[in-house]
Amino acid sequence: MARPRAFDERRVLERAREQFWASGYAGTRMDDIAQATGLGKGSLYGAFGDKGKLFHRVFSEWCTAVVEVAEGRLTGGPDAEALARLSGYVRLMAENTACDTERRGCLLAKGAAELAQQDPTVAGRSAETMAALMTLLRTEISAAQRHGDIDGAADPERLAALLLTVVRGIEAVGKAGVDPQTLRNIADTALDLLPRP
Repeated sequence: MARPRAFDERRVLERAREQFWASGYAGTRMDDIAQATGLGKGSLYGAFGDKGKLFHRVFSEWCTAVVEVAEGRLTGGPDAEALARLSGYVRLMAENTACDTERRGCLLAKGAAELAQQDPTVAGRSAETMAALMTLLRTEISAAQRHGDIDGAADPERLAALLLTVVRGIEAVGKAGVDPQTLRNIADTALDLLPRP
């Protein structure tokens, strides 16, 4: 019979995530995670596997959270409110980046940039997350088109791709030091450029 764990798994994962987020994958050693979590390396390996497996778990949970935030903003409600939901989401993402005074950016972007080329698990999870975000954006754009707030002749797939690129791009330029008001202006400009009937 296995002994119950004598630590809070959620707390350990949160601290590991913070370490990876601050230092990147390559810049984080298991010793760093052990120090951040207060666990010995043996306990970490026993509970989560090696550094790669621990990162995959943290990264996957982060990707799930990114999609859940979008779902909370973009799903449900009448077509008449679709443009407001879409606008609220894009502006929320800009505001989150504007408030990121440490300029850490998003763990999804950071992990994908560092590892996707050589790590199929990170590449696959990143692609799944982007596809889910695209679907949510496309659904809201289609709803706004049905209501007549966005030109019905426009391709919702292309508009969704554009808005996803704007949202992810805001984060990238924010991390590079673009001032908060410019980030907010980028969001507003992108929304203003959506084709109206």
